[in-house]
Amino acid sequence: MCGNNMSAPLPAIVPAARKATAAVIFLHGLGDTGHGWAEAMAGIRTPHIKYICPHAPVMPVRLNMNMAMPSWFDIIGLNPDAEEDESGIKKAAESIKALIDQEVKNGIPSHRIVLGGFSQGGALSLYTALSTHQKLAGVIALSCWLPLRNSLSQTAISSNKDVPVLQCHGEADPLVPLIFGCLTVEKLKTMLNPANITFKTYPRMPHSACPEEMMDIKQFIEKQLPPIN
Repeated sequence: MCGNNMSAPLPAIVPAARKATAAVIFLHGLGDTGHGWAEAMAGIRTPHIKYICPHAPVMPVRLNMNMAMPSWFDIIGLNPDAEEDESGIKKAAESIKALIDQEVKNGIPSHRIVLGGFSQGGALSLYTALSTHQKLAGVIALSCWLPLRNSLSQTAISSNKDVPVLQCHGEADPLVPLIFGCLTVEKLKTMLNPANITFKTYPRMPHSACPEEMMDIKQFIEKQLPPIN
């Protein structure tokens, strides 16, 4: 691995039950590891798909009084106008692109890879999808926001202009309020083909996942990554 994953252990992996012809790369939220999401993916797995849940490196996070914790990049504040860790976000995106390249080397083309994440991981998955030349099968963005939204150029996103996006948010989220999800989906619709963007909200769901959301994720993955012979 390269980039800022140097200090992080190898990803948690749910292997395909038969030959893997597609992959899901899913990024956890701040202070978490890939293990919990690997378990969640194992609960909705499809036989020909490999699920990869990398672990973020440990770094001090200004939002949490500089405490060191697993984090894809530094978070300074949680309001729409907060300063952002631009170099950290770009470095993290490069490490995810390297992970995608690794799967391509393993024989799974990028157009058979869905990239997703929760909260900070969802933010990184959106930014990576919008800044990579790798054509992806889809993006899953859970309870998150779009980082560096004013610096993303239209030219950079040509590879994934038509990428299907499933964006989900809890209506009772106290950490990343629903308005973040609403602002994000509106911004995405100006950058991508709006017909391919689905935004789902879940009543009473806080900053977490729920069974209904996991079923929506399963259906999205199965639609974007159908079995091939």
